[in-house]
Amino acid sequence: MRKNLELPKTVNLDNLLEQLRNLGWGAADILISYSKGEKPPYGFPQALSVQDGGEGPVSSADMAVNSWLLDGLNNSFPFASWAMISEETAKGNHIANLPVSNEWIWILDPLDGTKDFLKGTGEYAVHLALINHNEPVLGVVLIPELDELWFGIIGSGSWCEDRTGNKKFASFSNRNEVSEMTLVTSRSHRDNKLDRLLEAIPFAQSKTVGSVGCKVAEILRGEADFYISLSGKTAPKDWDIAAPEVILKAAGGSFTDINHQDLCYNTGDLSKWGCLVASHGKNHDLLCELIKNELLDIDPYFIV
Repeated sequence: MRKNLELPKTVNLDNLLEQLRNLGWGAADILISYSKGEKPPYGFPQALSVQDGGEGPVSSADMAVNSWLLDGLNNSFPFASWAMISEETAKGNHIANLPVSNEWIWILDPLDGTKDFLKGTGEYAVHLALINHNEPVLGVVLIPELDELWFGIIGSGSWCEDRTGNKKFASFSNRNEVSEMTLVTSRSHRDNKLDRLLEAIPFAQSKTVGSVGCKVAEILRGEADFYISLSGKTAPKDWDIAAPEVILKAAGGSFTDINHQDLCYNTGDLSKWGCLVASHGKNHDLLCELIKNELLDIDPYFIV
């Protein structure tokens, strides 16, 4: 784990964090406006409903936050030597199997948890992570409906701010044994294999939560202890995982694949295949081995 964050030469950390605060709360205002069907701020157009021939609030919110954050970073740091990858820009610009050549890359998901956004659960988030040489070093997870802006810097720690600037730090639970732990799991991304796996793991209780960022925040607050991502026909993408990983690991938690290997980004394949495990870090290796053994009993051909 790196001890000190080294940024591009033209970027000061304090200035960067201040800009990320401003951009983060602006993104929150945009998303909350779209979720309520109101006219969004900063000149973004009000969403047409699907019935009116538009693409609906999700597409409009995605594109507005995408533009707000990427343009904001570029305008605030015009000489920074970083590239930008987002869920929206990758749809048209990413060349399959070829990583971006820049040393520094921002990876953005402007709206993680689209189904929860539409259903009004409030369990949606914005993910933004800064990657250096395939490794995430700084992450931001914004949860608009909870008024939470999480920051994580590898080697320095994680904290959460509200709109007034009040800070609180991660507070992991004291549950050490798997039989005591609370699992946080997906409400939308479920299949038979994952359901069978969860039935085989002897955790104490589980709760369903939308966005990956919201799930990791549950762990950071001590309200849950671990999360499992299991790919099937599809897999989470770099922008789903990078920022939540940073805020969890910077606080002392763990986010690895099932073989205890750290995750890599900008490898050319945007998908995170296999089984990923996020936890508060207590008995993480044991937890991974337990999950791996149960998974291979369910599907001996699953590529772990």
